[in-house]
Amino acid sequence: MDDPFSWLYSLSLHGMKLGLGNTKDLLRRLGDPQLSMRHIHVGGSDGKGSISSCVASILISSGIRTGLYTSPHIEEFGERITVNGEKMTRSEAEKVMNAVRDSVKAMEADGMFPTFFEAATAAAFLHFRNKGVEYAVIEVGMGGRLDSTNVIIPEVSVIGNISMEHEEFLGDTIEKIAFEKAGIIKPGVPCVTLNKDPAFGVLKKTAEERGAPIIRIDPEEIVIEAMSGTSTTFLYKRERYEVSIPGSRQAGNASMAIEAVSKLETYGQCIRCNIRKGLRDIRWPCRLEKIPGLPVIMDVTHTAAGSAALAEDVSALYGRVDIVIGMLKDKDARSAAENLSKVSGRVFISGLGSERSADPEALREIFSRRFPETVVCESVSEAMDRAMRSREDGRNILVTGSFHTAEEAAAWLKRTFPGYWTYSQRSMTGEHIPEGRRKV
Repeated sequence: MDDPFSWLYSLSLHGMKLGLGNTKDLLRRLGDPQLSMRHIHVGGSDGKGSISSCVASILISSGIRTGLYTSPHIEEFGERITVNGEKMTRSEAEKVMNAVRDSVKAMEADGMFPTFFEAATAAAFLHFRNKGVEYAVIEVGMGGRLDSTNVIIPEVSVIGNISMEHEEFLGDTIEKIAFEKAGIIKPGVPCVTLNKDPAFGVLKKTAEERGAPIIRIDPEEIVIEAMSGTSTTFLYKRERYEVSIPGSRQAGNASMAIEAVSKLETYGQCIRCNIRKGLRDIRWPCRLEKIPGLPVIMDVTHTAAGSAALAEDVSALYGRVDIVIGMLKDKDARSAAENLSKVSGRVFISGLGSERSADPEALREIFSRRFPETVVCESVSEAMDRAMRSREDGRNILVTGSFHTAEEAAAWLKRTFPGYWTYSQRSMTGEHIPEGRRKV
C-alpha cells in the first residue's frame, strides 16, 4: 500500500453514520482487539480531548503502557492513535490498515459499508493490541450512545462539559444532547462528571437506571491559583496541582482526570503517587497554545461555550488580540462572534479546505456586526500573512474556530518559519516509557 491512509480517507464517501453494528462486526472480523486491554472512556462537548490526554499522561507517568485515541488530528492522522505518546509509524500504519482494509472489503461484499471513523476506530484498537497496550484512553467522536467507540466496557467513564453542538444529530436542547452523551454510561461502571443541571440531571437518571455510581465534582473544590501561557496551577480538594495546558477550564478537566484515575483498579499500586508528574509532563498542543518566539496563539475551540471560556482566558493572559478564524458551517458563528469581540476589534476570516467549511461571506455578515474591522481572505495562509503584516503595538494573533483552521495555520507556520514549529515533531508527553516496563 503506497499510502497507508489513502484508502482510509476514501471511506469518507460513505459519510457519517451513527450506530454500533458496523464497528462491532468489523472488530469481530479482526479478532476483537479491544478485548485485550482495559479502557477509560471520555465523552462530552468541550474539553474531552484535554481530559483524555490528562488521563493518558498520568498513566504513562505511572509506568503503564497506554494507548490514546482522539479525534480529529491537527497535521497527521497518526496523531489520533498514540502509544506512550508516540504516534503510529508508517510501517505500523501499513500493517494495521492492510488488516482493516481486508476486513472492510469482506464486509462490503456482504452489503455493509463501514465509514471512515468506524474503520479508524478499529485501526486504533488493532494497533493498541499489536503494541501491547494495557490501558486505552478512548475519546468519543460524536455524541456517545451511538458513537463507534461505544463498543467497550471501561473501568471508568468521564463526561466533560456538555454544551450545544451537532444539533442535527444529537438534538436541539441540552437535555437531548446530554441523553446522547449519557449513552457511554455502563452498568456498574463509575462515571465522573463536572456538569450542572439540566445536563447532570439527565446523566444522573441514566446512571441510576444502569446501577452505575456517578461522581459529580463539586466546582467549589476547584480553586485556580495561577494561570500562565504554559500551565494552570489549581487546588482540587485542597491538594495543589499544575497541569501543563493553559486555560481556566483545564483545572476542571484535570480534576476530572484525577477523579477518574482514582477509580481504576491499579490506582493504589502505582498511579496515585504519579498524578502530579503526569499533569506536569502533559503536552497537548493548540489549546490556548502560545507559539514560543512568535506572536501566535493557537486554539481549536469550536463551540459557543468554548469560545466564551477562550475569550476570558485570552483577556486574562494577553489582553487585546487580532483574530484569524475559519469555521465549519454547522458551528455557532453568532456566539463565537459575540464572545470573541470582547477581546478583539479586528478579525481575518477564511474559508477552510473542507466541504463542511462555512462560507466566508456569510461569516463576514455575522462578524461585522460585532467587529469594527472584518477582512475576508481566500485561505488561512492569506489570513495569517495579512494579520502578521498589519499587527500593531506587539499585539498577538489568535487562531481559532476549528481543527481545520489550526491545521492550515500549522502548515503556514512550517512554510514561513521552516523547521521552527510543527505539531508532528512533538510527543504527547516529555517522557517515553521503554518497552518491557511494569505490567498491570
